[in-house]
This record gives sequence, C-alpha cells and structure tokens, in this order.
Amino acid sequence: MKTIHVDVVSAEESIFSGPARFVALPGEAGELGILPKHTPLISRIKPGSVRIELPDGSEEFIFVAGGILEVQPNCVTVLSDTAIRGKDLDEQKAKVAKAAAEEAMKNAKNDVDLAKAHSELTVLAAQVAALRKYRGKH
Repeated sequence: MKTIHVDVVSAEESIFSGPARFVALPGEAGELGILPKHTPLISRIKPGSVRIELPDGSEEFIFVAGGILEVQPNCVTVLSDTAIRGKDLDEQKAKVAKAAAEEAMKNAKNDVDLAKAHSELTVLAAQVAALRKYRGKH
C-alpha cells in the first residue's frame, strides 16, 4: 500500500508526523484531498479540520486555524499558527470563546475591531464544527 508522509506543525510544536494513505483538509476554494504521488502544490488553508487516514484505516483529526499547505509527491506539510488534535478540543471552552467573540463584534468601535472579532469568530466556529465532526467519528 502506498503512503505519503504527513507533518502538521503549529507555532508551538509538531502535532502529527507519520505515514498516511490519504489527507483531506479545508483549502481556500474547497475541500482538498491528497493521495500519495500528488502533484506539487502550495496553498493557503481555511480554519477547519485536517483528516488523516492512517495506513491501518483509522483516522486522526486535527483542527487548524488556517495556515499554509505544501504538497510534494511523497510529503504533505501543514503549517498553522494553531493546530489542536481532535481529542484535545474542548467544546465548552470553544463555546465560551465564541460567545466572547460575538460580543466583541457587537461592541466593535471601528472596522479593525470588527475584522479582528470576525476573524476570531470564524476560527472558533470552525473549531466547534471540527469538534462535532470528531465526536461523531468516535
């Protein structure tokens, strides 16, 4: 069985490093699916869930708050400021942060405040969605 090496790295640490049969992630123009021997590619990715299908058929989910994807025929690298393993996501914390971001949007005094709050809200909404998807698989 052919595999591709996958590295998911956050600003703080390496989140995942190992072989995979398939990787799916949120590209800017929609969901991207990467198989071994994929054409080289560099793309931005949106906040959401990276799904890594392992050689044994099990799956690993990692939430990313956006970032950069680099694909080479034998290697996929995902670089994100924030990356969290699905099993480490905390729905309650994410909901509290989402409510705070919604409040910040209501109280924004200018376009910069509004854009910052909207960006935080987008990331947190994607985190909650990724958590629900992860929980549905486990």
